[in-house]
Amino acid sequence: MRAAIITLSDSGHAGRREDKSGPVIADLLTAAGYTVTETLLLPDGVEPLAGELRRICDNGAADLVLTTGGTGFSPRDLTPEATRSVVERPTPGIPEAMRRLSLDITPRAMLTRAEAGIRNRTLIVNLPGSPKAVRECLEYILPPLEHGLEILLGTAGNCAG
Repeated sequence: MRAAIITLSDSGHAGRREDKSGPVIADLLTAAGYTVTETLLLPDGVEPLAGELRRICDNGAADLVLTTGGTGFSPRDLTPEATRSVVERPTPGIPEAMRRLSLDITPRAMLTRAEAGIRNRTLIVNLPGSPKAVRECLEYILPPLEHGLEILLGTAGNCAG
């Protein structure tokens, strides 16, 4: 399956901070057999992300889009709003599962505003911004996501060969 990774960070986009979460996502996806089709580093805000999500989903450029960053309480943390603006079918169980897992680690997990949903035949999932939280959440959701993506793409139950 094909995946795109989008990191949201004003300081990263301006070259003042290194993106550490995007590479963690890429490593985990590659280890799970995904092909990473593109990685983007965008400034925070609704339209930069919403535009890229529409482009990727509407052109069938990836089966899965994972975002990192922009899910907190800062006024510029607008990743959930951008995601909701493009999603056709919400998938609330995915961020609920990540919050449940993360609440066992820190009570601050209740502060995440992450979203997930489907546009066309692409699944979009907002991950946390920290590399540690990205790893914890993605390792937890990746196995069931594969099954969901197979259903979305119409390949569930098909035998190769």
